[in-house]
Amino acid sequence: MDTRIQALRARLAERGADAFFSLDPPTNAYLSGFRGSTSAVLVTADRAVLLCDFRYTEQAQRQAAGCEVVEIPGAMEARVGEWLTKLGGRSALFEPERITFSQHAAVHAAATRVTLSPAPGLVEELRQIKDGGEIASIRAACHIAESALADVVDGLRAGVTERETAALLEHEFKRRGAQRTSFETIALFGARSSLPHGEPTDKPLELGDIVLIDCGCVVDGYCSDLTRSFFFGRIPGAWAEEIYLCVQQAQQAALAALRAGANASEVDAAARNLIMRNGFGDRFGHGTGHSVGIEVHENPRLNAPSKAVLATGMAVTVEPGIYLPGQGGVRIEDLVVVTDDGCDILTAGISKDLQVIGK
Repeated sequence: MDTRIQALRARLAERGADAFFSLDPPTNAYLSGFRGSTSAVLVTADRAVLLCDFRYTEQAQRQAAGCEVVEIPGAMEARVGEWLTKLGGRSALFEPERITFSQHAAVHAAATRVTLSPAPGLVEELRQIKDGGEIASIRAACHIAESALADVVDGLRAGVTERETAALLEHEFKRRGAQRTSFETIALFGARSSLPHGEPTDKPLELGDIVLIDCGCVVDGYCSDLTRSFFFGRIPGAWAEEIYLCVQQAQQAALAALRAGANASEVDAAARNLIMRNGFGDRFGHGTGHSVGIEVHENPRLNAPSKAVLATGMAVTVEPGIYLPGQGGVRIEDLVVVTDDGCDILTAGISKDLQVIGK
């Protein structure tokens, strides 16, 4: 954590600012290691302070390496303003996308003689490049997600519901050592697989259903994200095989385009152009991927508007899909780490070949 604090201090110096403050849990976890839901981090040239209330003091003392832990009473925002004043600086930076209007107003009211200035992406840009420890945690979360998904899919039988399948996956994550899910597990059967982020229901699994499962878990505060699509018992028609093979090829094209120095938009185009050439361009309505770390959706994004240039150490998903309303959908997603000459696929342990399950 000291390395991250030092990197932030260098950025403060470049901008001529005296301090940085954050009330954002993911940012605070990145800077301090503390993973509680309520805290604040303040960083100056010579101090790094984590504020928390009584509920989290012991936890913070164990987790917040490199930060001075201070237990505070009352409203966190007011205490942040008071501490900014106490630290003696004249200017403090914050990430505007990670603070609410009301939080900013409360800090501003309590921070006398301190100018608060927005600095978009100040810490978020540091978070984009994962270090070895972060990658190890993401890899461990991927391993748990893969092994749980493989076992759950192997056990699927007719009549099980989407909701039961999602719950079983989440149980298996924790049984294998994950802290929690990265997001609400998506398990969709049949025609409902055309809903890119559909919510599991009591729809039972039937012969010929597409099974689309998008899942992930958290290990040491870091997320995984994984999607596979299967056919239960039989392929429902030539259309289903066609879109599966198209998505599989599109994902491979995007993976082949991934490397340090590539534009994120180019990776998106590699997948999107193949899907468009096959006549399904209007059925692929989301970006090809996104970064993953402490949060499951981070920057950079792999989409057409993105101006990002990929760099070694970024962890991103590659997840094209085709969704046909009333029929079904297919998405294939891997989580990868960008390397100098390509990428390291962290979710290579579970096949992406067209599979008929439950025979």
